[in-house]
Amino acid sequence: MLERFTLALAALLLGAATLTAQPAVQESSFWAEEVNNGDLPPAAERIPDDPLIVDLEAKGRTLGVQGGTIRTLVSRTKDIRQMVVYGYARLVGYGEDYALRPDILRDVTVEDERKFTLHLRRGHRWSDGAPFTSADFEYWWKNVVGNAELTPSGPPEWMIVDGKLGTVSFPDAHTVVFEWESANPGFLPLLAQARPPFIYRPAHYLKQFHLDFTDPDALAPLILEARVKSWAALHNKVDNMYKFDNPDLPTLQPWLNATGGNTSRNVFVRNPYYHRMDTAGTHLPYVDVVVMTVVGSGLIAAKSNAGEVELQARGLDFRNVAILKKGESEGGNYRTLLWGNGTASQIAIYPNLNFADPVWREVMRDVRFRRALSLGIDRRMINRALYFGLANEGGMSALPQSPLHDPKDLHAWSDLNLDRANALLDDMGLTERNSAGLRLLPDGRPMEFVVETAGERQEEENALAIITDTWRDLGIRLVMRPLDRDILRNRVYAGLSMAAVWYGWDNGLPRPETDPQFAAPTQQEFFAWPKWGQYYQTMGDLGEEPDDPHAQRLLKLNWEWSHTDDTSKRANIWEEILDIHADQQYAIGVLNGAPQPVVVSRRLRNVPEEAIWAYDPGAHFGVHRPDEFYFEDPLQQAAAE
Repeated sequence: MLERFTLALAALLLGAATLTAQPAVQESSFWAEEVNNGDLPPAAERIPDDPLIVDLEAKGRTLGVQGGTIRTLVSRTKDIRQMVVYGYARLVGYGEDYALRPDILRDVTVEDERKFTLHLRRGHRWSDGAPFTSADFEYWWKNVVGNAELTPSGPPEWMIVDGKLGTVSFPDAHTVVFEWESANPGFLPLLAQARPPFIYRPAHYLKQFHLDFTDPDALAPLILEARVKSWAALHNKVDNMYKFDNPDLPTLQPWLNATGGNTSRNVFVRNPYYHRMDTAGTHLPYVDVVVMTVVGSGLIAAKSNAGEVELQARGLDFRNVAILKKGESEGGNYRTLLWGNGTASQIAIYPNLNFADPVWREVMRDVRFRRALSLGIDRRMINRALYFGLANEGGMSALPQSPLHDPKDLHAWSDLNLDRANALLDDMGLTERNSAGLRLLPDGRPMEFVVETAGERQEEENALAIITDTWRDLGIRLVMRPLDRDILRNRVYAGLSMAAVWYGWDNGLPRPETDPQFAAPTQQEFFAWPKWGQYYQTMGDLGEEPDDPHAQRLLKLNWEWSHTDDTSKRANIWEEILDIHADQQYAIGVLNGAPQPVVVSRRLRNVPEEAIWAYDPGAHFGVHRPDEFYFEDPLQQAAAE
């Protein structure tokens, strides 16, 4: 496991909290009126009996004060789910050193990487004050996963190891046991993801929408009001811990949704029952309110420049740095930090090896074609034009900050060499050309390579424009097709997209103990092999069985990794996986490490000056714990508002 849970359990159990006596918890001024009116218990009765006590000074941060409002922006209504990402309350979570530690859980006992005993904090409560106990895990397992109408696909795939379903038991109110016959080393990292499987549910709230607990006559008007067709559809609509779009759904996150209905201005207020506090007894989060406003993506940089945010990174690209720095120097009350980017590649092109066109599919499955495309990219020009030369040029691989980084993988087939690229294409037999100089496919069609984009990042389109010129020298016409993100994904998954451009792996910082499943054809989300991923995810019911020997080898390596607990063997497995990707060019990386601008109010404290901006692992701001950010002058900010 990460940090060897079975060998260093003490570090796991004690790493997130101090060993000092628990200080008296301070009441929040935000909830003081409710407490005084008797509508809310005092803070000492709201926190768990054994809260997570954060030693900020040990982390190089300062103790803060409560109060203030963070304003931030998103470009789509559904992106209020970022509050679950940023809030990052998880059963176990990554620290900034990317080691796992208990968070919502008091601790975890791990036996042979196959039996995980989760110990809950006594007295922990949901945001509405209801007890958080093993009954909430039991409801998820028996009444959500175990109900065919709510979960027709059956148990999640991660519950099945070596073809056998794991078991879940509930010895007492504060203990939950997950157990498999074989080792499941990816279980705890799964719980720490930016989008984890929520293996618990607020049973006390959801039972009113469940046929097993509520009379059908009582459900009927609720179904009608929600404009759905069944009780199961109703339950699924109100039960989405990740979407965060139901203000009535209790949460364990640091802030709860206080806005009802579909609106462009979403307000999140501090969770009165949050489980974390600092060593001075101050109940976290420090910041009382987060306001997340939906605006057009093209307005995010301008509004950040105008001082309309206290914390912003999403929707900002490196091309925005100039205007942000200009606003900062002209009296803007913010700083523009440049964090590193944690994705394996800032821009990557994915030839779809499961493309429906059999002629194109055969061409793209020839590694010589993919290598030629990579050799035909002028990464130096793209780096200078888009990032002033500050990014790392090369293919998709582990980043330099990863212990698995190997420069030869980064540079494999990635130096511009048009002569070598043309020779590879000639060697494939693609020697015929039309009058325009385009190579011809075996069936006589000109080689017009369609790359689809989500139409969200200007840097992708600018990079493709540069690549268009050099690929033209290979006799290939690049055709760029912008689409909506969801449409793009659905086309890729269905095999209708020839190629797509996206980020590289979310996790560009793998360690030997990192589960390599995302680097093998186990999921459709990797755009190079969507149908191979579907085949694995559905255990052969959908998709296509991989017939590429290197893809088959990746699956075997993934299996071998999960069936050893030897760190050196896992490191060797990872090295071979990275070598295969570098050699086979399944995803053609362009560059990585492009700086991510982060706009931070000058009054906001405990935001790291240098950090990694990564979705997984890291949950963007989440791993840096925004509940520990604070304003040095919250009262002054309130007066200004």
